[in-house]
Amino acid sequence: MKVDRLVSIIVTLLNKERIGARELADMFEVSPRTIYRDMDTINMAGIPIRSISGTGGGFEIMPEYKIDKNVFSDADLSAILLGLSNLSHMVRNDELANVLAKIKSFIPADRAEDIEIKTNQICIDVSSWSGNQNIQPYLQTMKAALEDYRLLSFAYIAHHGNKTVRTVEPYQLVLKGSHWYLYGYCLARRDYRLFRLSRMSDLKMKQETFAPREYEKPVLDFDKIIETMQTEIKIRIHKSVLDRVLEFCTCDRFMPDGDDHYLVDFPFVENEYYYDILLSFGDKCECLGPPHVRTKMKQRIQSVAAVYGTLF
Repeated sequence: MKVDRLVSIIVTLLNKERIGARELADMFEVSPRTIYRDMDTINMAGIPIRSISGTGGGFEIMPEYKIDKNVFSDADLSAILLGLSNLSHMVRNDELANVLAKIKSFIPADRAEDIEIKTNQICIDVSSWSGNQNIQPYLQTMKAALEDYRLLSFAYIAHHGNKTVRTVEPYQLVLKGSHWYLYGYCLARRDYRLFRLSRMSDLKMKQETFAPREYEKPVLDFDKIIETMQTEIKIRIHKSVLDRVLEFCTCDRFMPDGDDHYLVDFPFVENEYYYDILLSFGDKCECLGPPHVRTKMKQRIQSVAAVYGTLF
């Protein structure tokens, strides 16, 4: 691909004093004539290339234009490498290896070991321990559709198990709270929607292309909205679920209640999601109040018990 070759040539020139057309042609498996055309393109892009003839000649970037490798601090390079190294779930291995090689070319030899140590001090892995095996291939399909402005179609499971078939103009892939979402314009709803990948099936990239629309990025920060909806309830939990409850609130909300239990001021929103959270703690959690939440918990527990009331 020409763009990849041009970028690679620029990086090569930044790291070499001078290199000949034949060497570059052999490196990228093209003809010397192609390399000369590439140099004209790079010059037109504003990067000054000069050609030196004779023995030891070749192409070089004008010295005053060369990037000082020390412009990046160890912290800068570590942050860049950390981010790139954790894109393996979305970027093809060959693409990732190519980008990493280019970034590493800016690392002076005497700083390489220290930067590698800093980079390896943090590991980010957003993939789930187990679950939907479609996420990785779906990401690749969506990435291709985004690049080519191709429509996507898929079956989607919405709230309450409602299944619909959607055709969408894709505009953005979003990673939020360890879950991947597709943000796009839904042709059926004639509006922008955020679709969770784990709820999709039968994803296909269509042949039809679309003209990109002007769009606003999705709203992803719901903290202020949640604050207006959130109340506190009092729950009593067994210590065996302490680690799980800490996923939803901080330690300052816990007060010991005997040797094995805690009283917790639990942040709560009155919807199915939060009632399901309480139910997920099983008999290790009791809602003490307010009374209407405790009553609704009883009703839900009775409904669950009714499912198992008859033995087959």
